[in-house]
Amino acid sequence: MAAPVFDFERLRRFPDVEAENLFAVDASDRLLLDEAADSIASAPDRVAVIGDRYGALTLGAAALHNAFDIRVHQDPLSGELALGHNAALVGLDGTFVSHPLGEALLAGARTVLLQLPRNLAELDEIAAAIARHADPEVRVFAGGRIKHLTPAMNEVLGRHFSSVTASLARQKSRVLVARGVHEQAPDTVYPLREFNDELGLWVCAHGGAFSGTKLDIGTRYLLGFLREMKPDAVTAVDLGCGTGILACALAKSRPGLAVLASDQSAAAVASTRATAEANGLPVTVVRDVGLSSQPDDCADLILLNPPFHVGSAVHAGVALALFDEAARVLKPGGELWTVFNSHLRYRPALTRAVGPTRLAGQNPKFTVTVSTFEGRLDQDDDRRGSVR
Repeated sequence: MAAPVFDFERLRRFPDVEAENLFAVDASDRLLLDEAADSIASAPDRVAVIGDRYGALTLGAAALHNAFDIRVHQDPLSGELALGHNAALVGLDGTFVSHPLGEALLAGARTVLLQLPRNLAELDEIAAAIARHADPEVRVFAGGRIKHLTPAMNEVLGRHFSSVTASLARQKSRVLVARGVHEQAPDTVYPLREFNDELGLWVCAHGGAFSGTKLDIGTRYLLGFLREMKPDAVTAVDLGCGTGILACALAKSRPGLAVLASDQSAAAVASTRATAEANGLPVTVVRDVGLSSQPDDCADLILLNPPFHVGSAVHAGVALALFDEAARVLKPGGELWTVFNSHLRYRPALTRAVGPTRLAGQNPKFTVTVSTFEGRLDQDDDRRGSVR
C-alpha cells in the first residue's frame, strides 16, 4: 500500500500577513510529524497539538497518520483562523477542535506535538500543563529550527519530565522528545503577578505574554505622554495590549474613560484580564485580529506599541495592518499614539493610513508620534474630496 501523501504547499498563512519570504510550513513541521508517527499511530484519537502556526501539524497528523479528534491550542487568533481556512481548503474539516491551554486540551493525551516557543516562560507554562493533565505515559515531540533552539529549552522540559532527548538534525531542524512526568511538579503558578511601584499597579502575565510582568522600555516611554493624549476622549483602545499595562494605566488615570484592550494572543488577553482584575479596574478585554470585531468610528483615542516582526522574520506587515485598523475605528478628530523603534521610520506610513502625524517625543531608542484622523473619503465623493 502506498504511503499517504499531503501537499503542504497548499497551505496558506491567511489571514496573517502573506509575502514571498513568509511561509505557512517549514522543515520542522515535517520533521515533527515524522518523529511522532509511531506515537500518533498507537493512539490516533489522543493527540494534542500546541503552537501549530497555520495548520501544518494538525492537518498533517490527520492526513498522514489518520489522527482524529485532534485537540489544538494556538496562541494567536490568526493561527486559529488560518487552520480553519486551510482545513476547508484541503477537505479536513471536522478533524480537530480548538481549546485554551488547559485540561480540556490535554486530558488523557498520549502524544503532544509542539512547535517550541522561543519564550522560556511560555514553554514552562506549556510543559507544566502537559505534565499536569496529560496521560502519565505521554510523549512530547517539541520541534523547531536549530538556530532558535537553546540548551535552556532542554532544562525547562527537564523540570517537568524525567527524560529529554534530541532527534538527529534534518534540514536545519531538530525535535526534542520529552517523556516520564515527574511526580513532584514545580510550583510555579501562572499567571505570574508582580507589583510595579513605578506604575502603582499589579502586573499579571502568562508565559506567552510579551515582557512578562516587567514594564518594557517602549511602553514606559509612551506612558510619559499619558496626560497629553486627547484630554476630551470618552472611549480609548489599547491595541495589542500585552499584559494590559497601557489599558490599566489609562483606566486608573481617567476613571470616566471607557477602555477597551485588544490582542490576538490568548496569553495576552488572559494576562490583561488578570491585570485589570488585580487592580479593580473596569477594562473590557477582547481577543481579536486587529480590531476586526469593532465598528467604524467608535474610538476617540488608540494607543499602540506595534511589533516589528512576524514570527522570527523582521517585517512591517503587522504594524501597517494595525495602522489601517486604527484609521477605520477612530472617530474624526480621534488620535492614534504610537511608540516604535526610531530606525523603523513609521511616520510616513502613519500619515498615509491615519492622517497628519506629528512627532510627540524621541529619545535615543524610541519615537512617539500622534496621528489625527480627519475623516475618510466617501466612495461616491472621492473626486470632490468630501469626508465624513
